[in-house]
Order: sequence, then C-alpha cells, then structure tokens
Amino acid sequence: MMSINGKNTTTTSQPPPPHSTGDGGGGHRLRLNPNSEHEPDNYEDLEVEFSPLLFSALERYLPPSLLSVPKETKLNYMNHILLRYSSKTDRLRLHKHKEYRQKIISNYKPLHCDLYTMNGSSFFIPSFLKAISENTEGSFRSIMKEDSPGIFTFEMLQPKICAKLVEEVENFEKWVHETRFRIMRPNTMNKYGAVLDDFGLESMLEKLMDDFIRPISKVFFSEVGGATLDSHHGFVVEYGTDKDIDLGFHVDDSEVTLNICLGKQFTGGELFFRGVRCEKHVNTETQPEESKDYPHVPGHAILHRGRHRHGARATTGGHRLNLLVWCRSSVFRELRKYQKDFSSWCAECDREKKERQHKAITTTKLELLRREEATS
Repeated sequence: MMSINGKNTTTTSQPPPPHSTGDGGGGHRLRLNPNSEHEPDNYEDLEVEFSPLLFSALERYLPPSLLSVPKETKLNYMNHILLRYSSKTDRLRLHKHKEYRQKIISNYKPLHCDLYTMNGSSFFIPSFLKAISENTEGSFRSIMKEDSPGIFTFEMLQPKICAKLVEEVENFEKWVHETRFRIMRPNTMNKYGAVLDDFGLESMLEKLMDDFIRPISKVFFSEVGGATLDSHHGFVVEYGTDKDIDLGFHVDDSEVTLNICLGKQFTGGELFFRGVRCEKHVNTETQPEESKDYPHVPGHAILHRGRHRHGARATTGGHRLNLLVWCRSSVFRELRKYQKDFSSWCAECDREKKERQHKAITTTKLELLRREEATS
C-alpha cells in the first residue's frame, strides 16, 4: 500500500521475471513476447523456492527450443534466471517469514475448518457461481454494475461465510491476545486487522484468485496483467470507534484488488475513488468525472485496479470488517519496467497523449494553411 503523499508505504519483495536484455547470465534468457498458444506445465507437484504459478507464467516466455523439453529442465532454466533477480537478503527474509507463518499455523487452532478449503457452492451466491461457470464477458456483466469506468460492484459471498470469516478473525485475535504473540498487521496504514495468509488461509485465497478473480480480471483488466495474476496478499481490516477510523488516499501494491465487506453493523466507511494513475502521475489532480463514492454492503464486492486511487471515509458507528485480496502479476511488473506509455490504463497518460496528438494536428493544419497562403 502506498499513500498518495508517499509517507506510508509497504513493499513486498518478490523476484520479477527477467527481460531478455542479454545481461551475461550464461545464456539464460527469456523471450520479449510470450508464446500465447503454448500451454505451460503445472509446477505445484515439485519442491520449488518460488511460487509454482510464477514458473507457469514464465514458461510462455521461454525460448522456442525449450518449450518441449522435460518440466524439470524448464524449471532449472527459469530458476537460474530468478535467482539472479532475488538477493540473498530477500531469500533470507522469505525464509524467516515462512518460519513465522509455520509457528502460527502449528499453534493456532482454527474455529471454522471449512473456511480453509474452498467449496464454491457454500462460499458464493448462485448468480456469481453461474457467471463464473459461463466465463464470458456477458455473464460477468450480468451480475456486475460499472457505475464508474473500471470499478465493478457485485454480490458475491453467502451471509453465513461472511459471519464465519468474522468469527475466525475474532478467534485469531483472541488467540493473539491470550498468547501475546506479536503478529504482522496487513500494511503500514492499518493498525488493526490480520493477514489471512499467515494463519492458514493462503491456499483458500490462492484458489479464490485462480478460479474466481483471474477469469474476471482477464476480461476487464487485461492491460494491467489481469490474465497473468500469479500471487496475492490476503487480509482483513477492521474499522470502528475503537479501531482504525478511516483510511487515507492511497494506491494498492497490486494489479487488481478485490474488496469484500464482511459486516458487521456500521455506519459510514464509504470507499471513495479518484482515478487511475501510473507512478509518474499518482499525485496529479482528480478530474470531476473520476470522483466516485461507494457504500459497503455485507457480502458485496468491489473489484478495481490497484493503481486506482482510493480511500475510506470515517466509520462513524459500529464495527466494520473487510476482506481484501491484492492480486499481482509478476510478468506484468517486469514488462512494465520497459514501458514509457501507460495511456491504455493511466488516465493522465491518456490525457497527455491526446493533448500531444491534438497539438500535432493543430500544428500540421497551421503549417498547411501557411503554405497555402504563401502560394496564393
């Protein structure tokens, strides 16, 4: 999470897929453009240091001669590259975080075990499941509202699942208090809440991203890596008069963010949006048409680009909990390093591009008029 004024930031180190820049890495390179027709292998059955999904995403960027070799050979090739982009310090930090998670999982006793393995029919309302099974833009739009470009709202979770998730978080917080275990909070801007991945819900959230968020993101957020989402950060935030009150204007450390209201009873807390921006334009002014507020409704979701500037107004009464899943694409993050034009998704880049085009057309017209006057 990054605040717009740059004072509050959270960065998560993860090795990005490399670009074929000829960096002298013993010939281990990737292609500039993926082979979209190639069906990558699944690496979840192998013991790997990085995310298995990352290897599957990277495989389409392998040289053509490697696409048909054994999976282990491809894995070694990609792993060799990734290690060049992951420092020893980063790997040590990841190892310590794994130990931290394992310590929690070994000692914390879940309250609702059925939350830890996703069952779609019990988690989601029927209309949402139907739209996902049909997997078309039309089926997605049939359950969604897009009152503002790039911000989608829809009913998603069953009420009983919302209640169980709230109870599970409260049970975890009770265990933390009783054991005096020092936990990591979701980000630097929230003092209350819990990282769900840290106490056993990682595989459930990974399935949520793979099977339910990515199909939608592939259709509506393809320009920011929606089709190649391969990692996530899942957490619950809490707001109330004795918790965090509001959330400042910021952008998320994600390509796509899913925000689901879990409850309980509360007033206020509306989510406000102020336009999509790249890093260069994150502090630019908001245009009138970019300003939009959304009320939170238990069980309902809001899906948006991580770079869509937003915040939360004060929760003036009661207790509000929201589940957030920051979905990331390693491939998009690497390719973004080599791009200068983000007009396909940054509103300010698009405005500047149109302004340049308008100036070029105006200059051309004036030059033609000048020539005509000179020859007449």
